[in-house]
Amino acid sequence: MRAIVFETHGGPEVLHLADVPDPLAGPGQVRVRVEAAAVNGWDVKSRAGATGGPAPTSAVVPGLEVAGVVDQVGDGVAGVAPGDRVVGFAVGGGYAELALTSVFARVPDGLAATDAVTVPVAAETATRVLRLLDVRPGETLLVHGASGSVGELAVQLAVRRGARVIGTASPRNQERVAALGATPTTYGAGLVERVRALAPDGVDAVLDTTGAGVLPDSIALRGGTERIVTIADDAAADLGVEASWRSERDAGELAEAVDALARGDLVTTVGAVLPLADAPSAHALVETGRAGGKVVLVP
Repeated sequence: MRAIVFETHGGPEVLHLADVPDPLAGPGQVRVRVEAAAVNGWDVKSRAGATGGPAPTSAVVPGLEVAGVVDQVGDGVAGVAPGDRVVGFAVGGGYAELALTSVFARVPDGLAATDAVTVPVAAETATRVLRLLDVRPGETLLVHGASGSVGELAVQLAVRRGARVIGTASPRNQERVAALGATPTTYGAGLVERVRALAPDGVDAVLDTTGAGVLPDSIALRGGTERIVTIADDAAADLGVEASWRSERDAGELAEAVDALARGDLVTTVGAVLPLADAPSAHALVETGRAGGKVVLVP
């Protein structure tokens, strides 16, 4: 099969198409003929060598999320058959014509693969962090990066819990954040004062999805480090703030999020859809921070 690979760490230019062996579905896995693969920040960091892992010793296929049609079912897998459309977390990389997944959900009729593939990582992360923050009805949650892939789902899930959400975003994304159900504000200088004006009684919890140095302001707004979680800032440990890196993948929770997207109860944003061969351009776009939503590759 054809896949995007990298053999050395570096810029987007190290990504290229290659012929690699077809993966085979092992126990608990299904193989899908990929219709869409999402590009995540982790993919970019992995390619650049910024995850702390060793240099690759063979070709690496990046990609955490795939949607497609099942064409092979491994031992021990029930309730799914060849021809079913699914979306899930890729095992061994998703930027390819074929990919494996062991945590997946069915894609409802009428939901495009390019939309379904925006869900797994963002929904898992948002659900995990809201659970850690224990956001309750009537509380005020501050979400840094509310227009990003994780931020937009965290906003919607928190609003559904009955929380009030204040979301930071760039000036061009203020209306988009408001449409999600949050009170928008811009980031940057004066953030503490702007949030205090919007929430005179204070904020009860803070989620940082940006890693943009907002933890000191978050601590000031909370009056301490409790109930602040970042998924992106390596300075968390030095500041005494909780960082949540480890995913908790659950097929049932994924299915709930995918079904909600299909019903229109949740929305996600696709920033760009590019051919698989344009993976270098996709990574470059994600690195700008101005993709405007999830970047998706299609074989």
